[in-house]
Amino acid sequence: MPASSTAAVALSGVSHSFGPLGVLGPLDLTVGDGEFVALVGPSGCGKSTLLRLVAGLVTPTGGRITVEGVPVTGPDPRRGMVFQQPALFPWLSVAANVRFGLDEQRVPRHEGDRRAADWLAAVDIAEFGTALPATLSGGMAQRAALARALAPEPDLLLLDEPFGALDSLTRRDMQALLERVRQRTSATVILVTHDVEEALFLADRVVVLSPRPGRVVAEVPVPFDHPRDDALRLSSEFMKARGEVEAALAASRPTSEPVRQPASELQPG
Repeated sequence: MPASSTAAVALSGVSHSFGPLGVLGPLDLTVGDGEFVALVGPSGCGKSTLLRLVAGLVTPTGGRITVEGVPVTGPDPRRGMVFQQPALFPWLSVAANVRFGLDEQRVPRHEGDRRAADWLAAVDIAEFGTALPATLSGGMAQRAALARALAPEPDLLLLDEPFGALDSLTRRDMQALLERVRQRTSATVILVTHDVEEALFLADRVVVLSPRPGRVVAEVPVPFDHPRDDALRLSSEFMKARGEVEAALAASRPTSEPVRQPASELQPG
């Protein structure tokens, strides 16, 4: 979905620390209504922390976060989240996992069943509704986790490296799936990823964070129309955008100190 000029998510002067260790910010970031933004940056720069702050799972050390103009003070069912691991309830069937958020919202059972079946079909695992999570492959489990996050029809979808643990072929399949599923929802999406190609394939804008404490160092608009397919990855325009993001990542890293030889290896003279 294209973004509107309305801010769905706004972070103002947001920072976070774990004890004396500053991991994020301060930073400012605005995400438009219906926009898909990908966050990239080196490990430990606070990307996942930022996502948890927006979800209301963690309280920022400083600054202010609003979603649809309302301050974030805790979790909200209008914000769906998919984690790095599927985190499905092992004792519930796949369909019951997808329906879980709807049951918590007291959605009538027949409507919950309908929505669960609809989203299981949308992520291509309709035939596994009665199965237990232990019988699913990693990719199938993440499909179920995505369906569970989308079934309550959230205004905001937060994706924390959802495909990071998958093999490269399954990961590409999941990226294509998310690109298709995106056409079914008007939700604003924020994705955390280490994969620059993934960010450019899926997002409308890529936000580059610096090493810890993470700050916004670049924002790269992605000019490609949706829907997108694998042929896009081979285009010169895609390669150019990838180079821009990778250059921003490289520029954000501190200059390395020269490697010093151990004294035992130094030659006299």
